[in-house]
Amino acid sequence: MSVQSKKEQVQALRERGFVVVSGLVSPERCDELKHVAQEQLHAAAAPLEFEADLRYPGAPESKDSPGGHTVRRLLDAHARHARFREWATSPEITGWMELYFGEEPVLSRAHHNCMMTKHPMYGSLTGWHRDSRYWSFERDDLVSVWLALGSETVENGGLWFVPGSHTEPFTSERFDASKFFRADLPENQAWIDRATSPKLKAGDVVFFHCNTLHSAGQNLSSDVKFSLVFTYHGASNVPLPGTRSASLPEVKLV
Repeated sequence: MSVQSKKEQVQALRERGFVVVSGLVSPERCDELKHVAQEQLHAAAAPLEFEADLRYPGAPESKDSPGGHTVRRLLDAHARHARFREWATSPEITGWMELYFGEEPVLSRAHHNCMMTKHPMYGSLTGWHRDSRYWSFERDDLVSVWLALGSETVENGGLWFVPGSHTEPFTSERFDASKFFRADLPENQAWIDRATSPKLKAGDVVFFHCNTLHSAGQNLSSDVKFSLVFTYHGASNVPLPGTRSASLPEVKLV
């Protein structure tokens, strides 16, 4: 990837709140990462998050319900396997983040840092939200990196994004008690109507800002969808002491 291409991608992220970089990871590497994830999912290797833990729309009501042990995320991907760790700290990501933040980039192990596993039937719908709703840093300026390990479309629960929403100063009344963006408000629906869902292939990567409104539907296909997700911030943008954001040691990329 040329420096100019990275600059154009960073500028697109700044303007739209997300950017898709096609074919950043080779098919062979994607297959290897997916194979590791499938093995760990089959073994139910802890730590795990279950759909029943969050009970989003479409999820089992409890772990005792049908599909109650459907896994939503394989947690702490950075510590989980060397192949995940290598991608998270790879030169491609390090260089991209250095250009965006203009300083030393840091990987947060407290947020995302997971292999998302969206299952048919019991994989839930995720409403419109900003990731920063749960995060506590000096500044709301973090970037997440979503690597598709297979095809991602509307049909199997692919991501939706609202372009330009990352710079809008929405007031707290625009969100519900769980900090989801309220679709029942006409002024919010006008934003949601702008949403787009990029079709991703294995190896495509989405970079998106922590304040970009996004959502994901249910998986209506017959196969589990795998996506590897990490979040980064600049070294000067530290997590606030005593919060979840400061709960795990962070990883410097350079």
